[in-house]
Amino acid sequence: MSATKSELLQGTLDLLILKTLAAGALHGYAIAQRIQQRSDDVLVVEEGSLYPCLYRMEEKGWISAEWGRSDNNRRAKFYSLTRAGRKQLEEETVLWERICRAITLVLETA
Repeated sequence: MSATKSELLQGTLDLLILKTLAAGALHGYAIAQRIQQRSDDVLVVEEGSLYPCLYRMEEKGWISAEWGRSDNNRRAKFYSLTRAGRKQLEEETVLWERICRAITLVLETA
């Protein structure tokens, strides 16, 4: 995340990546671009955050990776969601919705 942009809560990047990959396989740069575009340029995922997260998620079995060619014909690692990743996406989405409701309740009563 860029220092001038909103900081993500711990674990939120996992959810954003899983949701982004639910639509299909993408390489790292495309994942970051899609998150930035879908957030109206509020969320900027830096390489220093993205790739360690992708490697960790691959180790957990939530995503898989294979080498391929990007749109500009460069060699790139493409990431896709696994069955375990789809399950994790469902679990994290439910948790995120609970957290959002709880924060909203606090803000409305404060």
